[in-house]
Amino acid sequence: MKFGVVARRDKAEALKLAYRVYDFLKVSGYDVVVDEDTYRYLREFDESDILPLEDFDVDFIIAIGGDGTILRVEHKTKKEIPILGINMGTLGFLTEVEPHETFFALSKLLEGDYFIDERIKLRTYIDGEASVPDALNEAAILTGIPGKIIHLKYYIDGGLADEIRADGLIVSTPTGSTGYAMSAGGPFIDPRLSVTVIAPLAPLALSSRPMVIPAESRIDIRNMTITREILLAIDGQFYTYLPPETEITIKLSPRRARFVRFTEEIYPKYTMRLKKRF
Repeated sequence: MKFGVVARRDKAEALKLAYRVYDFLKVSGYDVVVDEDTYRYLREFDESDILPLEDFDVDFIIAIGGDGTILRVEHKTKKEIPILGINMGTLGFLTEVEPHETFFALSKLLEGDYFIDERIKLRTYIDGEASVPDALNEAAILTGIPGKIIHLKYYIDGGLADEIRADGLIVSTPTGSTGYAMSAGGPFIDPRLSVTVIAPLAPLALSSRPMVIPAESRIDIRNMTITREILLAIDGQFYTYLPPETEITIKLSPRRARFVRFTEEIYPKYTMRLKKRF
């Protein structure tokens, strides 16, 4: 087996643990690569093992950090590589184990005592082109000027679903339902479901409410404020401003995120982290 190691870059404890994981796997006889951003903040790794995330071709990635670290991995890697997340963040919805469980978890992984949890992703098309990263959490269409609302129409499978004046519109996966979409009034969605949440962000009309639709549906979004650009945000990691006339389409991605799990019980850990959020 070949492993990749990625760490949160702004936390010394995460970088030190990344080196311990790297050293453990190397001593155990496995091939290990480390992403170049991690190496930039801790130079103790062997230079011959450093690669950009985009070039990772490994069997597993050990991601040491919070959800942001995992989202960075998801956005930059080109293959559907299973991720073992070690929580060095605040809530760690996407992570599997705490730091003190790291080497026990690695031992179980090496013994084959795990399963793979697959999560759906959303693909955003800008004027027909898929030029932005897939969203594991959400794609958000936001006002380009804080304090100024935008006027949007959105269509589901070709039919007009709603016309809103709001701060924006969030289109979320079940994985992202506990984040930005929930803050906008959306529901918690079991991550095993294949659905999409559409949640207007601070709409003027009380009738504009979040809705849940099949993940296979096509969502077309049109900016009706023809003099003002909008901001597209993917997972809070990627941002781009779009001209007013841009056509935005969101569909189910053919790719999925894959996570290493050690138990099929979702709710004890998930609901505990959800309660910590509030």
